[in-house]
Amino acid sequence: MDLPTFWFLVIALLWLGYLFLEGFDFGVGMLLPILGRDNTQRRVLINTIGPVWDGNEVWLIVAGGATFAAFPGWYASLFSTAYLPLLVLLLVLIGRGVAFEYRGKVDGERWRRAWDAVIVLASWIAPAMVGLVLSANVFGLPLDANGDRVGGWWTIFSVPSVVGALAVVTFSMLHGAVFLALKTEGEMRARARRFALRAGLPLLLPVVALVLLAQLREGSAWTWIPLVIALVAGLLGLARVAADREGQAFFLQGVALTGVVVTLFGSLWPNVIPSTLDPAFSLSVEDTAASDYPLMVMTWVAAFGTPAVLIYQGWTYWVFRKRIGTQHIPPVHAP
Repeated sequence: MDLPTFWFLVIALLWLGYLFLEGFDFGVGMLLPILGRDNTQRRVLINTIGPVWDGNEVWLIVAGGATFAAFPGWYASLFSTAYLPLLVLLLVLIGRGVAFEYRGKVDGERWRRAWDAVIVLASWIAPAMVGLVLSANVFGLPLDANGDRVGGWWTIFSVPSVVGALAVVTFSMLHGAVFLALKTEGEMRARARRFALRAGLPLLLPVVALVLLAQLREGSAWTWIPLVIALVAGLLGLARVAADREGQAFFLQGVALTGVVVTLFGSLWPNVIPSTLDPAFSLSVEDTAASDYPLMVMTWVAAFGTPAVLIYQGWTYWVFRKRIGTQHIPPVHAP
């Protein structure tokens, strides 16, 4: 396997990790006003992701950095074309992080509700922007022969890209509900399970629509395999929730997401961005890749750095693996 192909697969893997890990904490944020009936219950929800949400965002940073270093042509065309959604994504992620830190600094209901609103709003907007940009990348952008966008910022919006935005939002909500059923106990767990079972099938429909669009428009014979795996794993995940096996359901959601990402990036290959103006203007892996020397340096750095990051993040999840409930939440202590 040549280095450009290897780094294309690495970037797909980084997006998979980001969507899986950040997906459930986006979902927790979305469900904050739905499952949290009072401040103590909302603190339970936030504490399920408190030790890990900022580490989950590292995957997004690394995905962007790897694209910049390995495929400068891909990075330049995508980030310049999608600058507005990416700017919105950056702002809401900043606001979300500030809200997590500030909501407990003052013991006041009005104060907490204001920051809770920031968390909820950002948790809806961020996955929508991620889905919009990723699906627009997969289905194509109006690029000319120089890789420049033709038309205004609104050209990123299309039926497939909007479906992609909706798919990431709904998957994140379902993913968050299953994660909460896995991480909480008592009434909070029961409430999360009920939500996942009642809303699960409708929340999966946009994901099904996205992968079918990708397959029917750009897919090949082999990409039917991950597509079918994704659909079966998604349905089995809901069945395991009904059987009180939230850990297995969470794992199956990861399998489903893997099938979706493989289908999308498999449909994209060998391009990195198809051009909707003329297929001849599409940007390919080979055309946009950096030279062999920087790719080789990146490979050696990743070979040593990636295991360290994975071990540390895995250790964090292991330390905070136990369920929590309202009885674990101490009294409010703020100035």
